Amino acid sequence: MSATILDVVIVGAGPIGIACALECEKNNVSYLVLEKGALTNSLFNYPLNMSFFSTSEKLEIDEIPFISSNAKPNRNDALEYYRRLVTSNKLKINLYEKVLSVKKIESVFLIASESESYHATNVIIATGFYDIPKLLNIPGENLPKVSHYYKEAHPYSLQNIIVVGASNSAVDAALEIWRKGGKVTMIVRGASIGERVKYWVKPDIENRIKEGSIKAYFNAEVSKIEESEVVIQTPEGEVIINNDYVLALTGYRPNFEFLIAMGIKLSKENMIPEYNNVTMESNVKGLYLAGVICGGTETHKWFIENSRIHARKILNDIVLKL
Repeated sequence: MSATILDVVIVGAGPIGIACALECEKNNVSYLVLEKGALTNSLFNYPLNMSFFSTSEKLEIDEIPFISSNAKPNRNDALEYYRRLVTSNKLKINLYEKVLSVKKIESVFLIASESESYHATNVIIATGFYDIPKLLNIPGENLPKVSHYYKEAHPYSLQNIIVVGASNSAVDAALEIWRKGGKVTMIVRGASIGERVKYWVKPDIENRIKEGSIKAYFNAEVSKIEESEVVIQTPEGEVIINNDYVLALTGYRPNFEFLIAMGIKLSKENMIPEYNNVTMESNVKGLYLAGVICGGTETHKWFIENSRIHARKILNDIVLKL
């Protein structure tokens, strides 16, 4: 067990966790970042060919230039940028060290990971939301052919694929797989493709559906997944579709159980944690929230572009207290 009491422990080494570490460096605040996976683990797990909605300057941290040869930077551009931020500034980050619990004992937090324990007077939670899929909760969802994540199209070439969802991830997967020779059927709960789909992609998917290249069932839901078929419910009744693989890309959610265990209060309606908008401090004194974790189930409200400022808000408050 570490005997040193750090000023700050940051949980999560995504872009916002990195931004918090940079602010700690600038303010001579002792800190450590703990990350359960790879550096920027969520970005690493994005599809290989994913492009951001935002331009590169809107993804910059601490006004350090993000140079990209693409108008919309892609996954590899972002991985390179954030990695260089970490290595160039020699940020203190422990990777592949999952935090199991955060407990406040009097005025000090005890942070227990899989391999070590740490003490800190302040903790910043910047864990994002990409680790826990929103499940369909239907029979057959645990079959090996079902995945809640999409990496690349090649494994699905010449296969019958069902893509569940109509957000950016679902649309990108459907288009890529179709272009690699997969037979794609989309199952969409609503009446149309999602309004937040990237503006340069939305016409593409709508035209592919209109011409019949990609089959889409709207106002429909999957009711059962079997070895070689999928059963869906549509306004016209039950439909059975021959199927090899299912990509259930219905979104993800933060680890609310982790927040509750730390004593953070969540709203009943949308699980938004209680925090001060000015300082980002939660209802637990010394425990701060940064990034998309602040949005509860409304994971579309906070992203890199508009939550970069959280790091500065938090460190401004912490420095005043030290």
